[in-house]
Amino acid sequence: MKNRKRGFSLVELLIVLAVIAALIATITPVALNAIRKAQATKVAQNIKTLASALENAAYVNGISSNQIKRDSSNTFAGSADISYLGRDIDSGNYGVWYKYDNGKVNAVVFSKESIDTVTAKTVLQDLKNSTEATAGMAVFTGTYVTLGLTATTDAVVYYLFDFNVY
Repeated sequence: MKNRKRGFSLVELLIVLAVIAALIATITPVALNAIRKAQATKVAQNIKTLASALENAAYVNGISSNQIKRDSSNTFAGSADISYLGRDIDSGNYGVWYKYDNGKVNAVVFSKESIDTVTAKTVLQDLKNSTEATAGMAVFTGTYVTLGLTATTDAVVYYLFDFNVY
């Protein structure tokens, strides 16, 4: 009788390790891409939420050349901030600029979070067709009211839109 030890040989263990390494190498880029896309989608959704909230606040409560009303009374109760427009949105990473002129509001919502700008732009365009969603920086002329983030040198995604308040 042969006296054979129980267990796996070194070759069998190396083959199993090679197969596991190949699977990890295949799955890792897919997982990282999904994480990157999820982050870009989160930022784009927060930007769109701020844009919708600004528009809704202006329609419901009113807006002036220097602030948004906080309620439906006839007085302005201080300027609004990001927490007024989006409850869980970090004012350190997001900002809103708007300019009100005779019933027309020009607004810019932007983020300084470093994300995949192509994905964010695609998501923003999907959320609202025919709007301008741009990755990068631009110079905006005139006097804007600033809510949240004030330094825009780090902004990577911004969303330009305008609307009329009657």
